[in-house]
Amino acid sequence: MIDFYRAIVFPNRVREQRQWRGFAKLLRLSTKIPEIPYIRLSKIERGEVVARPDELRRVAAALELAPADLLIDIDAPDFDIAAWAEPFSDGAALDQDEERFAVLLGAALRARRTLDPALTIAVIERDYGLPPVNLSRVENAQKPFARWNGAVQTALFALFDVADEAGLRAEVEQRHAAGTLDAFLATIANPETRIARTRERIAELVAALNEEVPVASAPAAVPLPLPGAPVSAIRLVPIFGMPLPQGLIGHQPTGETVEAPHIAGPRAFGLKVCRATLGGGLPAQATVVADPDRLPLPGGLAALREGEGWRLLSVASGRDGRMIGYSVNPDMEVPLDDCDPASLAAIVSAVFL
Repeated sequence: MIDFYRAIVFPNRVREQRQWRGFAKLLRLSTKIPEIPYIRLSKIERGEVVARPDELRRVAAALELAPADLLIDIDAPDFDIAAWAEPFSDGAALDQDEERFAVLLGAALRARRTLDPALTIAVIERDYGLPPVNLSRVENAQKPFARWNGAVQTALFALFDVADEAGLRAEVEQRHAAGTLDAFLATIANPETRIARTRERIAELVAALNEEVPVASAPAAVPLPLPGAPVSAIRLVPIFGMPLPQGLIGHQPTGETVEAPHIAGPRAFGLKVCRATLGGGLPAQATVVADPDRLPLPGGLAALREGEGWRLLSVASGRDGRMIGYSVNPDMEVPLDDCDPASLAAIVSAVFL
């Protein structure tokens, strides 16, 4: 069984309500919600990610309606996932064989990791060059094999110890025929599992929205103090940092503190750079202040949580408008729009000692 709607985890009424309220294009609505990056907003509207309660409130406020009006009861008799997804289709017919192989490959990769406890996410990135973000996307069969770039395909060949695509397809089919993928297929291609997960997430959103927490407004500009005026108290935040393999910064306290800028949120903290992963512009002895309450923006820096550590990245926009995080040492790029926002923190200042 192939679940052709496996990528839709949050059907909603954002597109419907947007159009009813005169926003023909999502980009126009996006300009009214600068706190949510356009790509993130697009993924919410398309149901590819579940909106956080604060995001849903911001969208609802921009559309001048109640947040609950953006939610869908997927158990309602008139709800049809195929009809809901149709406006987002590019019109191309689905290749059922390729969709099937994407699901089998995802199950095979999950089985490969489960049956080998030594094959951790960190090891897969270090030894095979497959970043955690892409690992997760392959395991969830988010797109057919041909749409993966050469680096991801090569990493998969190495993981399954095959020479090429033909060998990979044969290996995956053999494992499927042997029944070793059965236990993993249900987590990827079972519509009932998807529906149950969606139902649970929407229920969590409803409960959170019922708490009626107001949408936080953007920080107001802080005027410069007048001559002779008292200076605001300096706020110090703890510094974490320990060099880990592959350019990661361990989340271990150093016992040191650093001054946080006035724009930093209440959960801001310092990170000791440890090594020049972004080149000479951010030397190893520098300390940055990361704010998990702010999403990174193109032109800035970001900290991405990976397991027990953080990865520092410079942020830019790709040709398709997607945010990409870059590292120099090690040389890598990470599609930030595919990352869980909870794992991202904007860098709001740096101190060079």
